[in-house]
Amino acid sequence: MFETPFHIVGNIVTDPIHRQVGEQEMVRFRVASNSRRRTAEGTWEPGNSLFVTVTCWGRAVAGASAGLVKGDPVIVVGHVYTSEYEDRDGNRRSSVEVRATSVGPDLARCTARIDRAKQPADAQVTDLADETSDASDDGAADESGRELPLSA
Repeated sequence: MFETPFHIVGNIVTDPIHRQVGEQEMVRFRVASNSRRRTAEGTWEPGNSLFVTVTCWGRAVAGASAGLVKGDPVIVVGHVYTSEYEDRDGNRRSSVEVRATSVGPDLARCTARIDRAKQPADAQVTDLADETSDASDDGAADESGRELPLSA
């Protein structure tokens, strides 16, 4: 199966729903992207709209469920596909969906505070001083006399 890369810039138009699907968590919401055109008179008129259902899985779930609400301007990157299903009346339906690999605020239309995910306790931290002790002496040192890394 081919995956079609896709990105959309728009607003969240439904409250994000956090669900458990089997042993995995997912977040689902809809995004609308509206175009505008400049007329010959210099005014703006509305153009076409695109509505897609976005699903977040894996690592994207924590950020999406903690920080996104209806009305937020977002940028979504992922893979687009058509979902086909039967409605309650037995009619065959389809909808455009995006399986998101990344979701973030559209910083051209809002501001955001970054809350970084915590590192696991067993993550290794590398001390730059240890890495640069083998570097050749070029005479560069900080106030304490320690040798500075070449990139400083």
